[in-house]
Amino acid sequence: MTKAEIVSNISNDLGIEKSDVLAILESFMSEVKGSLESGNNVYLRGFGSFVIKTRAKKIGRNILKNTSINIPAHNKPAFKPSKVFLEAVKNKLKVN
Repeated sequence: MTKAEIVSNISNDLGIEKSDVLAILESFMSEVKGSLESGNNVYLRGFGSFVIKTRAKKIGRNILKNTSINIPAHNKPAFKPSKVFLEAVKNKLKVN
């Protein structure tokens, strides 16, 4: 699903103009991004958490040149779904 489809679905469900829904969605994403950039996690009860994960430094390999590359420690944004979210997806998408 794309951002345009999300905007369209919310607009249809709530009867709000698509431009207003898009502005709200863009503002939400900007707030999440800004919070993570400043080092704060975002917790949405019943949905999940946007968190910052710290990756340790490590040595990688460039297979084409057969050389080692030092990869420094870095932070990476991640999404951790809530238990309610996980259970809902598991129950809807059963593997045969």
